[in-house]
Amino acid sequence: MDSSHELETVTPSTVVESLRESLMAAGIVLPSLGIDPAPPRPGLVRLGSVRPDVALKLAQVVKRRHS
Repeated sequence: MDSSHELETVTPSTVVESLRESLMAAGIVLPSLGIDPAPPRPGLVRLGSVRPDVALKLAQVVKRRHS
C-alpha cells in the first residue's frame, strides 16, 4: 500500500465514514467520531471520548487484527 498516495487522495469526511462503517461492523460506536474543525489543522479526524468498555472492545479488535 502506497500511503503517501493515499494521503493525497483521501479526505477527512471519507475517512470518518470509512472508519464509522468498519467500527459498526465490529459492533463499536464512537459517538464523537467526526472531523475536527479547530484551527490550525482542520483536516484532523476527531475520535472523541468513549466508555471504558467501548475502548476495551476497540483494543480487542485491533489486537485480533494484528495477531
